[in-house]
Amino acid sequence: MQKYSVPEEFALKPTAPKIAGSGVITGGDKVVCAYDLVEQMEYLYIRVVKAKELPVKDITGTCHPYVEVKLGNYKGVTKHFEKKSNPQWNLVYAFSQDQLQASYVEVVVKDKDVVMDDFIGRVFFDLGDVPRRVPPDSPLAPQWYKLEDKKGDKLYNGEIMLALWRGTQADEAFSDAWHSDAAAVGSEGVSNIRGKVYLSPRLWYLRVNVIQCQDLLPSDRTRPPEIYVKGILGNQALRTRVSPVRSVDPTWNEDLVFVAAEPFDEPLILTVEDRVGPNKDEVLGRCVMLLSSFAKRLDNKPVQAKWHNLEKHAYVEGTTTKKEAKFSSKIHLRISLDGGYHVMDESIYYSSDYRPSSKLLWKPSIGVLEVGIISAKGLSPMKTKDGRGTTDAYCVAKYGPKWIRTRTIIDSGSPKWNEQYTWEVFDPCTVITVGVFDNGHLQGGKDCSIGKVRIRLSTLETERVYTHSYPLVVLKPSGVKKMGEIQLAVRFSCASYLNLLQKYTHPLLPKMHYVHPLSVAQLEALRYQAVQIVAARLGRSEPPLKKEAVEYMVDAGSHIWSVRKAKANFVRVMSVVGGAAAVARWFDQIRHWRNPLTTVLIHVLLVILVLYPELIFPTLFLYLFFIGAWNYRRKPRHPPHMDIRLSHADAVGGDELDEEFDTFPTSRPPDVVRMRYDRLRSIGGKIQTVVGDLAVQGERFQSLMSWRDPRASALFAAFCLFAAVVMYTTPFQIVVLVLGLYVLRHPKLRGKVPFVSTNFFKRLPARSDLML
Repeated sequence: MQKYSVPEEFALKPTAPKIAGSGVITGGDKVVCAYDLVEQMEYLYIRVVKAKELPVKDITGTCHPYVEVKLGNYKGVTKHFEKKSNPQWNLVYAFSQDQLQASYVEVVVKDKDVVMDDFIGRVFFDLGDVPRRVPPDSPLAPQWYKLEDKKGDKLYNGEIMLALWRGTQADEAFSDAWHSDAAAVGSEGVSNIRGKVYLSPRLWYLRVNVIQCQDLLPSDRTRPPEIYVKGILGNQALRTRVSPVRSVDPTWNEDLVFVAAEPFDEPLILTVEDRVGPNKDEVLGRCVMLLSSFAKRLDNKPVQAKWHNLEKHAYVEGTTTKKEAKFSSKIHLRISLDGGYHVMDESIYYSSDYRPSSKLLWKPSIGVLEVGIISAKGLSPMKTKDGRGTTDAYCVAKYGPKWIRTRTIIDSGSPKWNEQYTWEVFDPCTVITVGVFDNGHLQGGKDCSIGKVRIRLSTLETERVYTHSYPLVVLKPSGVKKMGEIQLAVRFSCASYLNLLQKYTHPLLPKMHYVHPLSVAQLEALRYQAVQIVAARLGRSEPPLKKEAVEYMVDAGSHIWSVRKAKANFVRVMSVVGGAAAVARWFDQIRHWRNPLTTVLIHVLLVILVLYPELIFPTLFLYLFFIGAWNYRRKPRHPPHMDIRLSHADAVGGDELDEEFDTFPTSRPPDVVRMRYDRLRSIGGKIQTVVGDLAVQGERFQSLMSWRDPRASALFAAFCLFAAVVMYTTPFQIVVLVLGLYVLRHPKLRGKVPFVSTNFFKRLPARSDLML
């Protein structure tokens, strides 16, 4: 494995946050024990429930009330109600203990007016009298309080129901509360900065096996029809090939595979079309079916095929009562929802889930993953506000179908979230992704990505708390850039270590992927459709998790060509091959007696293994054991993170970056495209040469007995006969020993020219001279 140093700026840094899980602090109350991977944050919570019998201030005899909650320089405002003396708000305000700037809190009820709002009444509370609530205690019951005028006298009419308590981020009101650090956000935008938990829709593969059609009625019967079937499910459209049977009874026996999401609201639309001319198709029949009517298949057993009527004007089967037609064209289909596959919305190499679609095939969980999103620092400004750079940061974490979104910290380059989340773990060889984004909804723009971190669970020790500051590294058109750091605390716990180890013996993907595999092109196209479905579904949540955030988290554009990625993958391949090359160099040093003592020991080992061949495999496995034991002392102490050297991000040129960030199809001028095409041809030429050299070596092996070169084949056949006679008459151990000693002979007994076998092999004919 290639070793290199990572610049300090992009290195992983251990941290020591004040969290109970790492042992930095001990004791405390139940809150610390429940949220032991984040720092405890104290809040003052104020719940404004409702008001009643508010006095009228307008000359119109109506009241438009709203509430202001004031604490020092912070003020929270509820929405106002039109012409309502008994309003209900049921809103919670959270003021951080670090930001308390007063010894009392004031709750003011006002009447919305055109010119100036009228004062109705207020209530004061001393912060020293506010009780403390510790979950799992039940929520504090709100109470009615009489409103006071500006002089402090009680009003005859007018009461407000409130609840005040001290708590932490473990309080269930935390996620839905209006926070004091979001004072600039109005009541309409509060919902877009709250933290939420999302669940991806459960996805299935819908397999439509198009078998045949009967009794089609094309308009022109004088020519052989060119018929195909097109299927539409939501935004997905697939079609079969043109039937090889050019008649009104065509056959296909071809599969169309779609991605369907529960609860299966969208219908499947199949149309049979005849290609009557260039870009001109005639619809011969249409069939619309509900997905809920299809059989769910858990294994490779085929479902029953059925005949369906084709209509000129589509109707949904099973939803209306339709008079049976005397004559109708028909289509023969075998349709199933395949629940034995895992529908991929992430790359298989760093996926967070491998379970099949059907819950009936799920295995019990093997452990729990806990992640504490503590804070970030040094975040780059993502937008301008009042002439200065600012960032409204929030985090998104994805593991399996569960997505979490932290609350948005307004206008801060060093936000502190201190939110902890938990996932069930079904496979240790999975990856959790944590991304940081800038909330663009507050200014009507897109959510810009700041950076992300991937953590593979199999690299974590069980029951250990990892606290590190991860660099947020992104690749921009100007080059690689560090956008800040995010501080995380991660712990992977398992109930049974034996069950955890047993998972390493199971197939990575569900059984259907091996029994009835999908092609690589199919999987890539289906993954794209799955990402679009998940993004659309999460984008309709409240607050929405935007499409650009979803695509960035699942790395939707990872399949796009990039010169940088090609170079990085080439270096990875050479690094893997480098191990075998190092062994070959070591053996070459043994052969040339660079270290005579080592060579003598190898001779002794050769003699022992030849005389006692039953020791070969035990010796090999013992050697591998000692290598593993020796490398244990150098095992990684920290989880891996984004590597700029491995990604080839620190040595990429400007034009290569411009090409990587280009749109698809390209939007660059023709001369730039021509230059890049020539560069791609040059790279392709080198690959072509390497592939050709590999083909030459293989064809030389094939030509040994093909008699293309009759003299070479005759020599090889004679050698094989001689070798067979020698092997029959000489003990095998003697042959191996003689060959081993010959290969390890001293350099003084060697010649400078290549060996006879090498010369013979290089003279064998290949087929390169037959190519144009």
